[in-house]
This record gives sequence, C-alpha cells and structure tokens, in this order.
Amino acid sequence: MVEVSTEIVDAATDDGPMAVVVTQPVGAPEGGRDWPTVGLFIDAPGIRPATKAFMARLAGHGYRVVTPDLHHRHGRLLHYEPEQLANDPEARPTLMRWVVSMTDDQIQDDLDVALAACAVPTDQPLGVIGFCLGARAVVRSMLRLPSRVVVGAGWHPSFLADDTPDSPHRSAHQLRHPLFLGIGDADQIQSIAMHQRFLDAVDDLDHVDVRIFPGAIHGYTWPGYPNYDEQAAEASWAATLALLDAALR
Repeated sequence: MVEVSTEIVDAATDDGPMAVVVTQPVGAPEGGRDWPTVGLFIDAPGIRPATKAFMARLAGHGYRVVTPDLHHRHGRLLHYEPEQLANDPEARPTLMRWVVSMTDDQIQDDLDVALAACAVPTDQPLGVIGFCLGARAVVRSMLRLPSRVVVGAGWHPSFLADDTPDSPHRSAHQLRHPLFLGIGDADQIQSIAMHQRFLDAVDDLDHVDVRIFPGAIHGYTWPGYPNYDEQAAEASWAATLALLDAALR
C-alpha cells in the first residue's frame, strides 16, 4: 500500500478564506514529475472522515487529490454525519441552506482557487470527481475547461438536468473527454427519470460511460454509511480508475 499524506492549504477567495484538503503519495514520482492531479467536488454533507478516506484511497493509486471546502462561506470545514442528520432537527435545514447558497460559478471559482493555491501547473491535465451535486460540477468543469480537464466521474449525481437556460443537459453533447456516471436505479433523491434529459443528450457519445446499478440508492459511495452499496461502489472505483489512468498517466 502506498503511503499517503494529507495537508490543509489555506486559500483566499472573493468570499473569504477557504480550506483546501490535499492528499497525495509521500515523496515524488520517478523522473521528478508531479503526481497527476484530481480535483474532488464534495457532496452536501461536506468534507468528513468518509471523504478523507476516499481521498486517501485514490491517492494510494498515485494521485494528488485536491478538495476545496465548498461550504467555506458558512464556516471552516463544516460537515454533518448521518446520525446528526437523523437526530438533530436543525441539521438537515442547515445543510440545505449550505447547498442552495452555492452557485455553479462559485463552485468553479473555488476549484480554480484551490488548484492555484496548491501550485498545480496550469498546463497539467486534470481529472475531476464529484458526488451528488459535485457531479454537476464535474460536467461544468469539463465543459468550461476542455483543454485542461480531460476526464471526469460523477457518482450518484444530482441536478444534471433542470429547466434553467444553462442546465448541464443543454450542452452535454459538447463533452469532448471521457466521463463516467454511476447511478443507482433505486435512487429516490435523484432518480433516473430526473436525469433522463442529460442521459438522452449523451446517449450517442461513446466516451460517456453511464452505469446503472440495480438496487443502489443515493450516496452508495461511502463504506460504513447506511446507503453504502459495495457492488456499486467497487464498480464505480474500477471504472473511474480506468479512465483516470488512461487519461492522466
């Protein structure tokens, strides 16, 4: 197992300070190069132990993982665990306030600031991974920076299609690089029907890999959590790593 290290880099955004969590292998790869970089977009509960475990596993495969704290406008490294959401009547409304207060542009700006704060070269190809609302940010990044963001993955995505003029599904046909999407067919929070306009838009794109996992529900990623689905999660890991390795190695 590759040894990894984690540090917190402090960055300055237009909306105040932001913590950036960076996990990468200890040491440098052969040849003096940088580790290939993956930007990670969190899901609604924030950067929590499960997020850090995911980052460590990915870093163990030889990647530098850069995760901006998207909830920084409300405080530093705020997060909720499932038991808090279940037992604290104020937790879920607070969480939703965090989510609805973020705009697409703010999330993209946070990624740019995080990469700059970590001195990621602007000419280095990037991968991006996102969970839930983070999957929408993945698509935005791939469409916004096609010459830089060359591969993406969205696990149990949210908000891929809506009725706004700039909904991701309206420009999804412009995606130029490999994208993996993993969706549970039992997801009642963001059902397949809710994504259908996006799925239709990418249906003819051979480089977009959509996997539908029987019985999996929203949040299937996280081991030890009630929603965890090992089969869906491990299949998503395999698909994501294959795309990252092909694009960034």
